[in-house]
Amino acid sequence: MPSIGLAPAGDPRHDDAAMTGRTSDPTREAAFELLRAVLDMHRPLEQALDALPAMAPRDRAAGHRLAAAVLRRLGTLDAVLETRLRRAPPDAVRHVLRIGAAGLLLLETPAHAAVATAVALARRRGLASFAGLINAVLRRIAVEGAGALDRLDGPRLDTPAWLWASWGEAARAIAEAHQHEAPLDLTLAPLTLAPGATSVAGEILPTGSVRLPPGTRVADLPGYAEGAFWVQDAAAALPARLLAPRPGERVADLCAAPGGKTAQLAAAGAVVTAVDRDPARLERLRENLARLRLPATILAADATDWTPPEHFDAVLLDAPCSATGTIRRHPDVAQLKRPRDLPALAAQQDRLIAAAARMLRPGGRLIYAVCSLQPEEGRERVQASLAALPLRHDPFRPAELPGLPEALSSDGFLRTHPGMWSGRGGLDGFFAARLLRS
Repeated sequence: MPSIGLAPAGDPRHDDAAMTGRTSDPTREAAFELLRAVLDMHRPLEQALDALPAMAPRDRAAGHRLAAAVLRRLGTLDAVLETRLRRAPPDAVRHVLRIGAAGLLLLETPAHAAVATAVALARRRGLASFAGLINAVLRRIAVEGAGALDRLDGPRLDTPAWLWASWGEAARAIAEAHQHEAPLDLTLAPLTLAPGATSVAGEILPTGSVRLPPGTRVADLPGYAEGAFWVQDAAAALPARLLAPRPGERVADLCAAPGGKTAQLAAAGAVVTAVDRDPARLERLRENLARLRLPATILAADATDWTPPEHFDAVLLDAPCSATGTIRRHPDVAQLKRPRDLPALAAQQDRLIAAAARMLRPGGRLIYAVCSLQPEEGRERVQASLAALPLRHDPFRPAELPGLPEALSSDGFLRTHPGMWSGRGGLDGFFAARLLRS
């Protein structure tokens, strides 16, 4: 094997943990635990992140970012590793190899550090008998460098086949966007709500959101404590804007937590009732609204069973869904969701649309939205509801989507996907429709 100038695996001269005087490597320990949780125990990444033991915020964020990088390029990393393994290793060893390979091929980690820290991680995890294998495989990858990715169709490898097939002509553009970490998007509060807040320096998008580079720490931005903005993908901000609430209108936000859309509605002057059935998520909504100094009536209830005391002028329903439109922010979704999940989600969406229709006064408007790229959860749900409920479709118009004409379908629905705005960093996948109560 050609030499690449590495000291023996585990040499403290090239072990990040040893060089900093630490007996462990919190970043890689966290990444390992997160990969185990998602890939072995099928738990959502954010839920697994919350379950990590206490650690410095910097280490926690770095571990999350490393695990997300592995999940984002899982198919590619596994294809690289497969050609260098004679037999399938245990899952725990594969996770160590993935972390090391991600450092070498995706994150520009120095070769000596990527190899040595992977071997050290294996030893700490009781995998010392595989240290030689890990050392040899990662050294070979380090020799080849970026050439290890040549002739691999990364977008296709990193996308489950059922998702690729369901996305049609847009599949490659979507999958290519998923290979990159998403930027940070903010929705700004009106100046009247945070008059003393410092403005955020970022790109102002045509739809009004402000965009900052990936990895930006939101709590460190000037104006955060003053409630000058909240985190919300540019596409996620569109449904509330398309509802266009007027001051004093009575509006329900169903499935409201964590509250980004509730904040938009309240900031526009609507009288908002935020409904969600998860008390823990509602607590986060309360905290967010308190920081933003925005009012809303907050109610823990299942929207399918809840009857309001009087009808609303408008309802915003961002329904639970497969969340395949958020894979670039939540790469675990591609590993956790299956086609068999869609029928139950579609049935729940139908029940929620019917409940929302009952809450509306005659002539009242409903925005139905999902952060999904799957047609079963978008257009098909609207068509089923129009056939069964006293609702009619009110198409969106080009003037309502400034700078994003490609997101308006020929029949007046909103359809965004991550491949749009590729030069700006993309945006999440959302479907939305506006329906009026007959």
